[in-house]
Amino acid sequence: MMGRAGPWVLGVAVATAVIFALWSNPRGPAPLGRGAQAPDFALPRLPGAEPLALQELRGRVVLLNFWATWCGPCEAEMPAMQRLHAKLAPQGLSLLGVSVDESDEAVERFRERLGLDFTLLWDPERRVSELYQTFRYPETFLIDGDGQVVERYVGPREWDAPEYEARIRRLLEGESEPS
Repeated sequence: MMGRAGPWVLGVAVATAVIFALWSNPRGPAPLGRGAQAPDFALPRLPGAEPLALQELRGRVVLLNFWATWCGPCEAEMPAMQRLHAKLAPQGLSLLGVSVDESDEAVERFRERLGLDFTLLWDPERRVSELYQTFRYPETFLIDGDGQVVERYVGPREWDAPEYEARIRRLLEGESEPS
């Protein structure tokens, strides 16, 4: 006979088994992270220019940022991204901002208001965002010249802070990342 605790113990055991099954068998692929090959894509540049394919930037260090105009933390990090771009674009850094906004006009107003001059791409259907498994904006990938993800950053950063600038400079100079 199970007694009073029997159904409760059985419930806990079943719940534990379900949680373990969900945890150990996640849906979909593992998140794109360090050492993964950055998936290629092509998106239109804003304003209304020819599409840019990531493959075109092979051999260059790329900082790939997913963002939206309605995202407060995205807006907060943009001035630092612009300053980083101004410092390191001459050394070969390609900074790409991928907007997931539905309106390209909103993106253009945002660009003008903040004085951004790095490349902005538009992904209104979020196909590339899904390819990179992003949904917590801003989310940024540092990609080396071989097309490998060096780091995935979730959340805003002060991109022109010494530690980020130094790391990107090392990649630009051809130094490999420590394992």
